[in-house]
Amino acid sequence: MTVDRRGFVIRTGAGAAGLTIGLSGCGPGEGGAARRPGPEGWPTDPDALAAVYRDNIYTRLLGVRPHLPAHEHVSRLGGGRMDPEVNAAMAEANEFFVDMHELLEAAGARIAERLGTEAALVTAGGFSAMVLGAAGCLTGTDPERVHALPLPTWPRRECLIQTPHRFGYDRAYRDAGMTIVEAATREDFRTQLSERTAMIAALATVERQTMFAPPAPVDWAPAPGPEVMTVREQIEIGREADVPVLVDMASDLPTGVGLREFVGAGADLIVISGGKGIGGPQSSGILAGRADLIEAAGLNASPNDAIGRGMKVGKEEIVGLVVALDRYVARDVDAWVAGWSEMAGRIAAELADVPGLTAEVVTNTAGYEDVELTWDPEVIPLSTDEAKAALMAAEPRLAYLMTIRTRLLREGEDALVIRALREAFTRAARTD
Repeated sequence: MTVDRRGFVIRTGAGAAGLTIGLSGCGPGEGGAARRPGPEGWPTDPDALAAVYRDNIYTRLLGVRPHLPAHEHVSRLGGGRMDPEVNAAMAEANEFFVDMHELLEAAGARIAERLGTEAALVTAGGFSAMVLGAAGCLTGTDPERVHALPLPTWPRRECLIQTPHRFGYDRAYRDAGMTIVEAATREDFRTQLSERTAMIAALATVERQTMFAPPAPVDWAPAPGPEVMTVREQIEIGREADVPVLVDMASDLPTGVGLREFVGAGADLIVISGGKGIGGPQSSGILAGRADLIEAAGLNASPNDAIGRGMKVGKEEIVGLVVALDRYVARDVDAWVAGWSEMAGRIAAELADVPGLTAEVVTNTAGYEDVELTWDPEVIPLSTDEAKAALMAAEPRLAYLMTIRTRLLREGEDALVIRALREAFTRAARTD
């Protein structure tokens, strides 16, 4: 197995080829009996669905073919899906005009109530929340410091991170103006902590797998060892040293962590993606935590003229995120997640008779089930890249990333996934 820094994985084995490609980064879909029906008029019949995939706003307006989302929430593949109620709320919000400071304050108070924090701020995605959280820790409410970013001149500007908690997106802290200080061990971590430390940054994903990627099959995703500091351990060290701790849990809902898990543990700031598990607009996020740090982050954020000015969140997105969060809090998460596993089982069963192809239901590191595909190259002489290309050439297209994942699929789309996989691998099989 080989893994690159961005979390792409290519698996191969003796006598078998496999396509298991993961993407870092990660609107809920629901499976089986717990699935939502989709927007009004959205078909569930496979042939009718295929027609919708051929004729839709993307194909008509721009000639871009959409794909079946048998993958995790991946920004470069379109993110997640919003419920009809979220879309309706955003459409209504579009018809009115409000003072953005008032709206952000009211939305922040509503979100903070839901999360059990002192305050909250709506941001332009998880990365934006990371930038603004770091900025708030750097500047406090000092206007001169706010306008000095991203070039702080004061000594307290370091961000301390243990090496296993490093990942590609932590450049957000550097974008705010912080200097990242990396510590390999617990001893190094405590040694590097000083009067220059403005913030400790922790990554929640590391508690289930040390490779930064969406949930992955447990047989190849490295689990954390005893040398990896837990988030709670870092929170305690930060409390002792009076250094704020920011916990990035953007990609971990609904199965990785609970909404209030790290708030209850004493985190000073938490980062949540609005467009992943919450099911809100793709370009929304949440920064929540201590009131003084949220106030400081807000001074650095749009609509103020500061480092976050370009991270603008529209009034429609703010309303959509609040509605999505309300729906998330009321959701039966266990039934929702069980539906994903149920659909995975149906897909695997329907592919069991494809010669040379093995469709295996596997549990991932978040505890629900995916379908992992491997194939015998003597029967199906496809390389990984050729298989990917064949699936993206299907009608409808199928983007296959890190197993077949069902959490974004609507009822009926699973039949199209089965059809695409069956046709692609059967077409490639040897006939001699």
